[in-house]
Amino acid sequence: MSSQPIQIGTRKPPKAHEREKLVHRARLLAWLGVGWHGIEAAIAVGAGILAGSIALIGFGADSLIEAVAGFVLLWRFAASRSASESAERRAQKLIALSFYLLAAYVGFEAVRTLLSAAHPEASWVGIGLSVVTLITMPPLAIAKGRIGDKLGSSATKSEGQQNMLCAYLSAALLVGLSANALFGLWWADPITALLIAGVAVKEGREAWRGESCCTAPVSEASNNCEDACCR
Repeated sequence: MSSQPIQIGTRKPPKAHEREKLVHRARLLAWLGVGWHGIEAAIAVGAGILAGSIALIGFGADSLIEAVAGFVLLWRFAASRSASESAERRAQKLIALSFYLLAAYVGFEAVRTLLSAAHPEASWVGIGLSVVTLITMPPLAIAKGRIGDKLGSSATKSEGQQNMLCAYLSAALLVGLSANALFGLWWADPITALLIAGVAVKEGREAWRGESCCTAPVSEASNNCEDACCR
């Protein structure tokens, strides 16, 4: 993941008809993400309760947080706000806050698991879910990133990066659940989850700072960039 604040640059804004198509794609991708996160949360929480796995339940909670970020993106691209720069900035702030919420929850659950030394049962359903998520989230994140570039929407790029973070978290979950199931290493998952929480804080900070940067104009009428981060 990049170490610099999210910056789109000063590319020429798309024509009105092109922008309409891009906004439609952004909405479609957001709905795909929201739908998957809903399914993901239900499976993860159910499997977590059955296995007594705090990590799996935490993964389900993370999915719900990411679904909220998807709804923020849908709100941002509603017809009345699709060309609004203020809506773009507000959505970007809300998505940044969702990164922090995600980091706080995952970090709390990881520390609690370590302190309680909880030994959950093996969950092959959880392992299968983490594999599917690891496969499906990166393409969705990349697609949102490309749409965000074309629209000049840092909010879209930030929400896409949250999908990529979901892939990282699913990789951590896969390592932790597999290590527990195969070798009894119950602590592998919470340790990795703490690293993921740190990445989430970093991404949240970058998304928040990107809010003040001048992105590519969200409409053809707004094509000036005078913010220092554009230079």
